[in-house]
Order: sequence, then structure tokens, then C-alpha cells
Amino acid sequence: MDRSRKASADKILILGIDGMDPSLTKRFVDEGKMPNTKKFLERGAQREDLIMQGGHPTVTPPMWTTLATGAYPVTHGITCFYRQSKESLDTIEYNLDSSNCHAEQLWNVFAEAGKKTLVWHWPGSSWPPSSSSPNLSVVDGTQPGNVNMGVAIVDPEKLLIASVKTEEVTYKKQAASDGDVPCVISDLKVQKSTFNLAESVKAKKKVRILLTLADGEGAMPEAPFDVVYSPIKDAAGWADAPADAREFTMLHGHGLIRRPCLILKNAEGIYDRVAIYKSKKETEPMVVLVKGVYVRDLLDEAIRDDDEKVLANRNMRILHLDPNGEQVRMWISAGMDTTNDDLWHPKSLFRTVTENVAFPQPTCLIGNATIQIAKECMIATWQATADWQADTLNYLIEKENFEVIFSHFHNIDLQGHMIIHNMKKGGKGNPEDYSQMMEDVYRQTDGYIGRFLHLLDEGWTVLIVSDHAAVCPEHDVPLIGDMTGVNVALMRELGFTNIKQDAEGNDLREIDWANTKAVASRGNHIYLNIKGRDKYGIVEPEDQYEVEEEIMTALYGYKDKITGKRVIAMALRNQDAVLLGMGGPESGDINYWTAEGYNYDHCDSLSTTRGYGGTSVSPIFMAAGPGFKTGFKTERIIREVDVAPTVAVIGGVRMPAQCEGAPVYQILSEEF
Repeated sequence: MDRSRKASADKILILGIDGMDPSLTKRFVDEGKMPNTKKFLERGAQREDLIMQGGHPTVTPPMWTTLATGAYPVTHGITCFYRQSKESLDTIEYNLDSSNCHAEQLWNVFAEAGKKTLVWHWPGSSWPPSSSSPNLSVVDGTQPGNVNMGVAIVDPEKLLIASVKTEEVTYKKQAASDGDVPCVISDLKVQKSTFNLAESVKAKKKVRILLTLADGEGAMPEAPFDVVYSPIKDAAGWADAPADAREFTMLHGHGLIRRPCLILKNAEGIYDRVAIYKSKKETEPMVVLVKGVYVRDLLDEAIRDDDEKVLANRNMRILHLDPNGEQVRMWISAGMDTTNDDLWHPKSLFRTVTENVAFPQPTCLIGNATIQIAKECMIATWQATADWQADTLNYLIEKENFEVIFSHFHNIDLQGHMIIHNMKKGGKGNPEDYSQMMEDVYRQTDGYIGRFLHLLDEGWTVLIVSDHAAVCPEHDVPLIGDMTGVNVALMRELGFTNIKQDAEGNDLREIDWANTKAVASRGNHIYLNIKGRDKYGIVEPEDQYEVEEEIMTALYGYKDKITGKRVIAMALRNQDAVLLGMGGPESGDINYWTAEGYNYDHCDSLSTTRGYGGTSVSPIFMAAGPGFKTGFKTERIIREVDVAPTVAVIGGVRMPAQCEGAPVYQILSEEF
């Protein structure tokens, strides 16, 4: 092995946990609610407050790319969840693509140095693989939610409601909500890449004009879901059914797949379980669901977009079963295609995992529908994912002999989007419900961490990091900036953006470019509408400085109508944004951040922002094992760009080519 410096550790695992908050973690550790994390800290090295100084913008793809490269977004070029299209200022483009990254990833350095390296669902410039080294394996990374979520969902998440009062079986698409889930990508298309080792993801460009909070990120907790309605009747026409059984019908495939179900009594004569059959001709059920029990990995048919039937895995739970059998409510997860290996390199790795561990798990996106669904389905689904991912990574370590692993787990962030906004106001429950659920999510994370503690006794070095955390807002958020498109309201109020209207004066989702000086696009970017640069430009290039000054002055002067306080913390010209690691050709003419208390949750925030209920936006850093001091606390500010060079030093490999951080010398066991 040709390596330029001596390694302190031969085996390295990065446990990336998206959205993990150092402030909440420390509180729960101190309260005795995260015992595994406490054990890790006692063996590790980190700051007393567990804080890592986050980069900007505080959103998933840029920061996971920074963690992988040691470079700031101004250098690696990933400056938000989506990227700004060069074609038009109202258009954004898919951005979780390694070809958009201009900085070398550390995993390529390890692989090319001879280390068997795995990149596991790292949502920051990991797919398609950007090295031809045979030592490199990559799984997904095309969206943050869950492994295979972008390509393998073949049947949507839904509720089933059966009742004696219902007259006919019906399937209603998106019946419960007309919302959107902007940061969740679940409909990617895969195409052959020019890079012959893998495949890349093709996603459409989007024109998104946002007029209200519910048009963009604010719609995230209100995910639409399908509903199946079925009558309940006395069982009839079955090959084998108890005389007192009742029946209803379950639908999959948007209503094209029918599964008859029996409602069965227990020994006390109470209806307490549901048996699902492939047809009434069968004498044995596919599965029996018991009230109150979450069931994983139910295998049944689903229908792909090309009308082909495939075997899919689903999870289910009975939410309510009337003791007299007159009503049933069930949650049914999305169906995941058990054959889809599009985002696995090499493809043999997919077979290794699915044949020896289990299939990738579905994700619950309707946790905000009710408190019950959040507690009994969303959290349970992420527990299933935690178990599957921990089982898989441990199997690959033990049986496939991976030596360096970059892993990502999204449980805190995605569940947090369903929970954190309600910790103050209560949402569909009371504030205590949501605070307890947040605690439950961190307990879940502690269990996940506990699955890897044994590695510290087996010579492994383990780092636990996050990309950012999130805050519960104190006040109503200003309608400027949204990672999913062009947010019109505040910029329109200030007179810089205008939209077209119909003959009746109703707003249209179309920019009036002839009367628009600038737009706020994505999370932190304002673009001037400049002649000669932009398609419909009206601002003269020589006036750019003055218009930027006008916009920034207006932003700083804008006050919340209730509190009377400013809502913008900082606004910088592109050339000045480099001070916070932004700027450059992939950033707006102006970069800005909302003031503390007025943040949506994280993307629009400075990384030092704090929020209601002890929440914060800062990412976390903890490290233990060979190469690090034991039980050590440092006062050094650990920056997000410092993770990659620290891991490089521990692993004895060169720095990634564009690395701008420095090793955290103070916590290393070896003096430098």
C-alpha cells in the first residue's frame, strides 16, 4: 500500500446522522436518556458542548459535500438543495449529483490508497461513483431520505379505512392532503451515465413560484397520501373462514391489486386481528396482523410505472380495530421494489445485502397526519430502518471486510421536519406531545449508535457527525428564501419582484420579468435580473452595485409586523459571502440569512442559530478510537471543513485535493 504517512487507525467508520443537534444530544445525555452516546463520549474526544461550527448554507447536500471534501461550498460548488439553472432565474435543477462537485471526495483518496471503502447513502456528491478504483463501493446518495427511496417506491403510502357503513371499495389518490414534500425525492429516473462504472440519476428541472408558506418547505409536514375505503361484511365465499369472521378488501397498485382480508376474533370473542390473503381460494393467509403490533417486510405484488408486476416489501400497522369488528383503520407503508439495484455499485452488493440481511426499508412521510401515526408508524418505521441499516453495516464490516465506511442516517432530520415546528405551538396535539416525540427520536438514535460501540473494542475508529441541526421557530417565518424555488412574497412587498395576474386580478405563478429587478431563489440567494446575463434582464450591469445596495438596505430595514424586530440577520454581496464559505458562480448576487427566531428550521439560518426548546442549527462532532485521545474535551472550534482532513490524518492518506480545513490536532493522540 502506497501511503504517504503512517495511519493511526486501520479501520474507520463515520456515522453520519443527519440533523443531529449537539444541544439536544448533550441535554439528553446529561438526563440519562442516551446511555450509549454517553459511553461513546467517555471514550472519545470532542468539545464539552459537542458543537461543530457548521458551514453555510445549513442544508443537507452542501454540508455533506463539505464533510466529504474538506472544502467550502464556494469551492466545491454545491450551494443549496437544488442548483440554480443558468437558463432562467425561475428554474432550479437537481443537485445531488457528484458531477456537480468540483472538489475531490475523501473516499476516493482512501480507495485509491488501497483501502476497501464503502460510501453508504451519503447525500452529498457521492453518486454516481467518481472514482474507477475497484476498492470503492457506493450505495445511493441521490436523495437524503432513505436507501433506494428515490427509485424503488412502486406503491404509495396510504391509509385503509374499512367500515360497515361504507358501501363500496374505492381507491382515492392523495385524498387526505394536497401538499408537497419538497426536500423528499422519490421519483428519480435512472439513465446510463457517460461514466461507465455506474448509472446516474435524471431528474427534471423545476419552475417553482412560491406565493405562500404552504407552497414550499412549509408543505413538507403535510405530505399527501392515498386512502382506501372498503365495506365490512360477513365473510362469504371463502375456502376456509371461521363462521363469525368478517371481511373487507385491501387495495394496492392504485386499486389494481385486491387482497381480501378477514377480521378474526380471539378466544374471548373480541375482534383483534386481521388476516390478509392473496385470494379467497387460499386456506393460509399471507400474514396475520394483530392490533397494536408494527409488522415489517410483508412481501406482495406491486405494479411499476411500466405496468410490470414486481415483488415489493411493505410495513403495516392496525391503528384501530373495533372490538365488534365494525371498523378498521390501517396504515400501509409505501411498497419498495425488492429488485431495484439501480443505485448500488457494484450491483453484486445489492444481492449481498438483500440475500443476507433484508430489503431496504420504506419511509413514512405522513407523520404529521396525526399524533398516533407519528408515534406508532413514523417512529416505528425509522426504527425498522435503524435496525436494517445497523444490521447491514455490521454484516458488511464482518463478512465483506470493508475498512473505511462513510455512512449517513436521516432519521432525526426527516422526523424532525414533522415534529420541530410544533414544539412550541402544538400542531395536532399539544407541545408536550411533540417534545416527547423529539426525545423518542434521540433515544432511537442512541440505540442506533449503540449498535456500533463494539467496534471500539475491535480496533475501529468511529466518528459521529451531522451536517446541521434545526430549530423550532419562535415567531412566524418571513416569506423570503425557500430551498425549493422562488419565494415571492417579501421581495414583492419590498418592490423588487412582481408576478403576473389574470384578468380578474388573481395572482399567477409566473414572474413579471419586465417589472422584476431581483428574485429570492433557493434558501439563501438573491439574483438580480441583469441585462445580458439573464434571459429577461432589466437591470443595467453598471447599476448592479447600487441595486444590490438598495436590496440589502431594504432587507435590513424590514421588520416583523408583530414583534417590530428585524427578520434578516445578515446580507452579503457575492464577493463578500466567501467569508462564510459561499459566493462564487453557484451563489446568488446576494447571500442572506434570517434572524434568530424567524428561521423556518435550518436552511435559512446561520449555523450558530438557536431556537425554542433548546434547539439549535449547529452540527455535532464526536470521535473515539485509535488516533484520538480518550475522554478528552477540547476548547478548539471544530469546523465542518476540519472533518475530512482529520480523518485523512487518522487514516494515513493524503488530503483531498481541494481541502480547506485542518486536522483537529488538539484531540489527536499523536502530537503534530
